[in-house]
Amino acid sequence: MTPDEYCEDKTAKSGSSFYYSFRFLPDAQRRALTALYAYCREVDDVVDECKDEAVARAKLAWWRLELSRLYTGAPNHPVTRALQPHIAAFDLPEAWFLEIVDGMEMDLDYARYSGFSDLLLYCHRVAGVVGQLSAQIFGYSDKKTLKYAHELGVAFQLTNIIRDVGEDARRGRIYLPVEELERFNVPAADIQSYRETPEFKALMAFQIERALGHYRQAWELLPAVDRKPQKVGLAMAAIYRATLEEIRIDGPERVLNQRLSLTPLRKLWLAWKTATFGYKA
Repeated sequence: MTPDEYCEDKTAKSGSSFYYSFRFLPDAQRRALTALYAYCREVDDVVDECKDEAVARAKLAWWRLELSRLYTGAPNHPVTRALQPHIAAFDLPEAWFLEIVDGMEMDLDYARYSGFSDLLLYCHRVAGVVGQLSAQIFGYSDKKTLKYAHELGVAFQLTNIIRDVGEDARRGRIYLPVEELERFNVPAADIQSYRETPEFKALMAFQIERALGHYRQAWELLPAVDRKPQKVGLAMAAIYRATLEEIRIDGPERVLNQRLSLTPLRKLWLAWKTATFGYKA
């Protein structure tokens, strides 16, 4: 299996919305984005799958060393070997890849976040910089596009947090800020016991509205000149926003006991529709 095939397999098996959006890219961009996504999956899996914290930290330290090897021209892992030809071609900064590792390590350092500003740092590291790396690969004319890409990445991560509240609670994590749980009178014990209370429903409705606000802000930040090159990111936005709408319609409190996901066919249709006809804010 070649490094590119390894990344393709890793991305396809994830069932992610990203996979369906990548189908509409030219070959070099598609391979670069697939390798980037596979890298994110690898470092995320370290935290999600390692039960021993010391082992997880050691593996993340290994990834930091592997990034150093990547940028000095001697990577070992199939993912970094797949990334290697794209680093210079798309001017991808090492610091951004390192920030993603830092973000994953936050899952080992924190099971709770006090306020939204604390959560935003996490979102910046695990998703905002991924958005910026993606924008580098898509290409842009106006540097303001990087701000759009960062904001869109944060919107994606907030969507993931909403969708995965129950799944994260089963892993012992609650990403919803403590201050907001208190404001809406939702004890952590309710989430840990998967209680679909009216208070929790109101809390999740608030989370959905805020996430939608980040999508709107991202769109407003995107310069018109770069809407075409960034259309794949906008296709992903259409899929993620549709997921939020489905959660709202289905009942936002139900995220505690089910993980809502769009069908592969609907994801593909939304990606094609957005890539063909444009994004509707």
